[in-house]
Amino acid sequence: MDHIIKREKKSAMGFFLFAALTLREVFHIPSNRHVSSMVMLRQILFTGYEALPLISFLALAIGGLVILQGTNLLSGFGQGIWVHIVLVTVVVNELSGILTALVVVARSGTAISTELGNMRVRREIDLIESFGISPISYLVLSRIIGVVVAMVILVLYFNFVAVLGGWLFSRMFSHLEFQAFMSEFLSVLKLSHIFSSLIKSIVFGLIISTVSTYQGMSVGHASTEVPQRTIRAVVTSIFAVILSDMLITWLFWIFR
Repeated sequence: MDHIIKREKKSAMGFFLFAALTLREVFHIPSNRHVSSMVMLRQILFTGYEALPLISFLALAIGGLVILQGTNLLSGFGQGIWVHIVLVTVVVNELSGILTALVVVARSGTAISTELGNMRVRREIDLIESFGISPISYLVLSRIIGVVVAMVILVLYFNFVAVLGGWLFSRMFSHLEFQAFMSEFLSVLKLSHIFSSLIKSIVFGLIISTVSTYQGMSVGHASTEVPQRTIRAVVTSIFAVILSDMLITWLFWIFR
C-alpha cells in the first residue's frame, strides 16, 4: 500500500512539473521557433474535422431528443418557452461540452498518448532532443494548442447542430416555423450561457491534451507501457473533465 501511495505521489508531482514546463513554453510562443504549425494543423484536422460526422450525429440526436422529451413532459403544462429553457440549460450549458470532450478523449486523447509513447519507445524523442529541439514545444505544445482550438470549434458546432436538430423535431411534431423557434430560443439564450460553454471547451481541451501528452511522454523504453499509459490517460481525462465541469458550473451558479 505504501508503495502505491508513493508511486501516485510521484506521478502527481511529475504531472504538475510537466504542466509547469508546458506553461512556461506558452509565454514564449511568439518567439518559440520550435512550435510546429504543421503539427498543430494536423492535430486540428484530426481532432476537429475528422470528428465532425460523429459530433453531427450526436448533436442532432441530442437536440431532437431533448425537444421530443421536453414537449412530451411539458405538454400538460403548456410547454411554451420551457422547452427552449431545457434545450439551453441541458444542451448548451452541459451536454455539448461533456459529450464533445468524451469524443475527443476517445479519439485524440488515445491517439496522442499512443503516438508519443511509441515515439519514446523508438527513441525518436531522444533524437529530437539531440538536434537541440525542445520536445515540449515541438511535440507537446503544438498538440495542446491544436486540441484546444479544435475543442472550441467542435463545441460551437455541436450547439449549432443541436439547435438545428431541435427545430427539425419541432417541425415534424409541432409544425413550428424556424423563425418562431429561433425567436423563442434566442429569448432564452443569454451571454452567460455562451461564455460558460466557451470556458468549458477551453478547459476541457487543456485537460485532455495535457494529460494525454504527459502520459505519452512518461512511457519508458518498454512497449508494454504504451497501452497502460493510454488507458490511464483516458481514465484521468474523463475524471478531470467531469470534476472541472462541476466546478465551473458551480462557480457560474454562485456568481450569476
